[in-house]
Amino acid sequence: EVQLVNSGGGLVQAGGSLRLSCEAHGLSFDEYDIGWFRQAPGGQPEGISCMSRREGRTYYGHDVKGRFTVSSDSVKNTIYLQMDRLKPEDTAIYSCAALHTCHGDDARSAVYSGQGTRVTVSS
Repeated sequence: EVQLVNSGGGLVQAGGSLRLSCEAHGLSFDEYDIGWFRQAPGGQPEGISCMSRREGRTYYGHDVKGRFTVSSDSVKNTIYLQMDRLKPEDTAIYSCAALHTCHGDDARSAVYSGQGTRVTVSS
């Protein structure tokens, strides 16, 4: 059974940091592009990053570029989202997703999605 397991969320003060994890079971990250999405209360899913396996690069959304960093550990089959200088507007449920491509795919077209982890940033 294929699973993406998200963890690492929590409550943090503005300016703080968190590291989220996306651990894959039954799936190799070499087969898919991996996106991170977030959904704020009452909002729509927002793509914040996408790691392209073919291009060997990671794209970041405008709101998080320079503050968030994606990395991977092939031994643990885990992708991380390091979030620094967090702001209250970063409050959301964050999840990773396996995509066919970073270009055009979004959360709705994900092949597999994690269950999400909640991040709350207090002011």
